[in-house]
Amino acid sequence: MVTFRRIFAFLGPGFVTGASDDDPSAIATYSQTGVQFGYVQLWTALFSFPFITVIQETAARIGMYTGKGLSGVVKEYYPKPLLYITVFLLILANVVNLGADLGAMAASAQLLLALPFPLWLLIMGIVIVSLEILSTYRTYSKFLKYLAFSLMSYFFTALIVKQDWREIAFFTLVPHLSLDREFILNIAALLGTRASPYMFFWQPSQEVEEEIEQEKFKAPGKEAPEISGEDISRMRVNTIMGMFFSNFIMFFIMITTASTLGIRGLATIETADQAAQALKPLAGDLTFFLFAAGIIGTGLLTVPILAGSAAYALSETFGWEAGLNKTFRQAHGFYGVIIAAVALGLLINLTSVRPFRMLYYAAVLNGIVAPLLMFIIMLVSNNKKIMGDCTNSRIPNIIGWSVTVAAAAIAGVLVASAFSVN
Repeated sequence: MVTFRRIFAFLGPGFVTGASDDDPSAIATYSQTGVQFGYVQLWTALFSFPFITVIQETAARIGMYTGKGLSGVVKEYYPKPLLYITVFLLILANVVNLGADLGAMAASAQLLLALPFPLWLLIMGIVIVSLEILSTYRTYSKFLKYLAFSLMSYFFTALIVKQDWREIAFFTLVPHLSLDREFILNIAALLGTRASPYMFFWQPSQEVEEEIEQEKFKAPGKEAPEISGEDISRMRVNTIMGMFFSNFIMFFIMITTASTLGIRGLATIETADQAAQALKPLAGDLTFFLFAAGIIGTGLLTVPILAGSAAYALSETFGWEAGLNKTFRQAHGFYGVIIAAVALGLLINLTSVRPFRMLYYAAVLNGIVAPLLMFIIMLVSNNKKIMGDCTNSRIPNIIGWSVTVAAAAIAGVLVASAFSVN
């Protein structure tokens, strides 16, 4: 008999990574989509699912097979300048994204309990850093899995609000396109949120952590772990579940804001907490509470992953001890990066940069970094010297290269639009 406990035990890095993609920055993007375009862009939730799932599974397979994170593989097999550029761009994008997420979390907490914004920022930062440093990997990984289910608040929110399900089904199954600049730019922003660079570093590194936890090798990075077909299958199913869950939540956030804020003619949503606040007079206190609480939960899930993925990448680049399975004394450089990333994220919120502009910059940076990382992932996954018999088959190659080209096109749109933002 399948029980929740057995399902929960089965869930691994792939599920957590997928769920983390619905961070407060992404929630703001989905909310803006519903407000501005109603149900018309719902098809993106369905059609983006197979593409991002394949590229994420490929990145995870690299980590499982090599016993290294993505930066460790690039360091060993590719030119150093490529490694340094990639890691620098990742850290820059992560810190900006992290700052935007912390700001949304603090603002949402302020809506629920009226403490000063800087105090909420400090509380969020201390809680996140403390959990990541003081807890063991086994405890922390369970904590992240529980947090992933906070996203279900958006599913329940959508059920509370009256929906036109026939119209929703139509716009989900039948893609609608327009040559309008704002329409195209929003499609680029939506698809850009689905391919967040930090996921390509986090999941491979977490797969290695799982292998250490299961004692598949004693010395990570010294030799390849022993993995079976069952291990690969479990990772693949987890990744599919995680990305499906992420797109599922994306879908319900879009229909919630479309059926409430969109039909009331609200022009724009600049932050995720603004969406929550705007829902209150239209859909009631329960909807407002679920939406706001969901932002805090997803932030607690994603911010540690943003900081952690930067720490893994930088630690592998400079040969530092790394891993959530190690203590602060054993991996002070690794944990130092986590502390520094969160601290910088806090400081960003104390500048004069407007929240919307911060979210926009994060999207642009992610859009620039993602295609470069996808290109590297596809090169590595087809390199027999690195992957042996675990290289890509034909269908993953077709899908993987297709999404890489699409991501490069999206990056072009985002960069072009960045120069036109007032």
